[in-house]
Amino acid sequence: MANTMALNWRCGILKPKKLKAKSEKWPSHKVGQLTTGLLGIAASFALLLPAQAQTTAPAAGSVAPAAQASPVVTVPTDTKPTTPGTWQLVRTVALAKPGPASLDRRGNLYVTDSQNNVHQYGPDGQALNVYSPPLPGHTAQLEAWNTTKILVFYDDRQELVLLDRFLAPISKLSLLDYFDGMVRTATLAPDDRYWLLNESDLTLRQLDATSGRFTITTPLDLLIGRSRPDFRFLREYQNNLYLVDNKNGVYVLDNLGNYRKKLPFPGLTTLGFRGDELYYLAADGVHFFHLYTLAERRLALPVAQPIEVRQVLVGEQYAYVLTATGLQVYRL
Repeated sequence: MANTMALNWRCGILKPKKLKAKSEKWPSHKVGQLTTGLLGIAASFALLLPAQAQTTAPAAGSVAPAAQASPVVTVPTDTKPTTPGTWQLVRTVALAKPGPASLDRRGNLYVTDSQNNVHQYGPDGQALNVYSPPLPGHTAQLEAWNTTKILVFYDDRQELVLLDRFLAPISKLSLLDYFDGMVRTATLAPDDRYWLLNESDLTLRQLDATSGRFTITTPLDLLIGRSRPDFRFLREYQNNLYLVDNKNGVYVLDNLGNYRKKLPFPGLTTLGFRGDELYYLAADGVHFFHLYTLAERRLALPVAQPIEVRQVLVGEQYAYVLTATGLQVYRL
């Protein structure tokens, strides 16, 4: 009888009697029985509900303050790597003999033509601005990765020109005012200093134009040995300096000019960077090389090109294929 009354009490069949007066209180043993009964009912219903998996997790790079909740991201149902989809042609732009090209951090494309004019295109290939140099010259390198400045290097007259993001001239620098020799390739450092490869004495130098002196000088003759180098490209990326030698491969140095390693990629004239990957154009497509895991993958070109492909640049959403007659814009 006692067990039946207890079960009825827990299931809510028996209800407590009404208090006769406001000052009357429940006995402590009845309060304990009621609390125990409610907890038992809740546990029984929890056992009947289906199990639920956790679908959110804190973001791996979360830096939220301790007083705030960390942002969450949805855990994907399938975390296997996906292969790139098909290339979708967006636009074809006619351009006579495109030369050096570069992408900025906003996805805009910069490319020179046969007259050494610098053309600026939006990420989808729409024409934006054009810069025409006041003096004729051969554009050896074009670098637009800096957030606010575009570097144009004219190797025939040994001159560096800085443009803003609207292709308006900012300044120009004549390298003949600083040393004798022939600079083969140049690039802009994040601190607005210049990296210069002097082919005359095989030295890599960093020039501070503000103070008018060289801050770093690295001899390369011991690294190159008896080989005859053919330097084509120079770029600083993620605190490393990448020097492309068409015959020997890619020399990797730190941001102080100290040699680190050499990548066995001969036959290259330029390099591209996307996230933590280095990419370059090969005969069978675009090859991607992870800078830290050293993993490699290949992305086939969209179609068999009837004419020679000179350069491929890959952005976050678009890719650009440069040929002798212009460029093709593809959505990835």
